[in-house]
Amino acid sequence: MSIAFGLAIYFMIWWIVLFAALPFGIRRSQVEAGDVAPGTDPGAPERVNMVKVIVITTVIATTIFAGYVWLRYSGITLDDLPLPRPPSGR
Repeated sequence: MSIAFGLAIYFMIWWIVLFAALPFGIRRSQVEAGDVAPGTDPGAPERVNMVKVIVITTVIATTIFAGYVWLRYSGITLDDLPLPRPPSGR
């Protein structure tokens, strides 16, 4: 695996995990807090701690990427997994 390929895979994993992690930790919307900032959606979160979200995203994405790299270099293929086989066609 080249460095460019590894970085591209890591970036895709990181981006997907970021969007999966964004809703966690949001407690109240601006309407519930009673303080709607002009020009924003009333349902937008009152406060988002992006540093915390980015750190959590990086930890999770790095763990998933490490698992991907291990699986790629371990030699395990889909043929090694105990998956049901399609009928033989006879």
